[in-house]
Amino acid sequence: MKRLIAALCLAAGFAVGGSAHAAGAMVHLDTWPESRGKSLASLQNGARTFANYCMGCHSANLMRWNRLSGIGLDDRQIREFLIFGEQKVGDTMSIAMRPTDAKAWFGKVPPDLSVITRARTSFDYKGTDYLYTLLRGYYRDASSPTGWNNVVYPNIGMPHILWQRQGLREATLERIHHEAGKGLVREVSVFDTAGEVTVSREPVKGPAEEGAAYSFKPADATAARQFDSDVADLVAFLHFMTDPSAGSRVRIGVWVLLFLALFTVIAWWLNREFWKDVK
Repeated sequence: MKRLIAALCLAAGFAVGGSAHAAGAMVHLDTWPESRGKSLASLQNGARTFANYCMGCHSANLMRWNRLSGIGLDDRQIREFLIFGEQKVGDTMSIAMRPTDAKAWFGKVPPDLSVITRARTSFDYKGTDYLYTLLRGYYRDASSPTGWNNVVYPNIGMPHILWQRQGLREATLERIHHEAGKGLVREVSVFDTAGEVTVSREPVKGPAEEGAAYSFKPADATAARQFDSDVADLVAFLHFMTDPSAGSRVRIGVWVLLFLALFTVIAWWLNREFWKDVK
């Protein structure tokens, strides 16, 4: 039995490691600003971005529209500003596109995003950091079928639907890897704003480790900063959808602990009064 458990754990470890590598998580992931998850304004902006840009392809079937009351929205606001079509406030956040059509058009069905931050969390990184870096990691690539690529998820199938809000930018990708007979080689790929790439390669002199790095040069720095802020808000909303009752549980938990502390004091005082005359 112990050998079986060990074998299963080892297999799970390989599966997790393989997924991280396949998803391109070998690059550095930026830290998502967790304060956005506590801001109602950020959560509402993220909900607006999700409804307007993501729900064309991605559903959130485990989430109901009326749960958005947890981010400060009432039924009227949800119905007038977020719901498109004939859905009701009590319905789940589904989309009109059928899975069969999605598979025919895209080759695979776009994933449901109800619990995407939890699904993308691993032993190595948080799902919020992964998504925050992924959504900001697009660059033009003329060789890609969609015209886009991503530093976190190479050859990603999803195009950059928010590129107009971010603006065009130049991407520089640097990779240090080992080549047979040549040792470590540094390969630098520079993608211009049209997606055309210029590649330079040179042997690495001195000690170095294999790995990857990237940098971007936006054409409009102001638009890029605003886009980063909007993505942080979008990730905050995706994180909220994963567990909409988390905030309520924390608030209730605080009151429970305060009650237990008060009850402990009262119980101690009653116990002292009851036994004070007992020798």
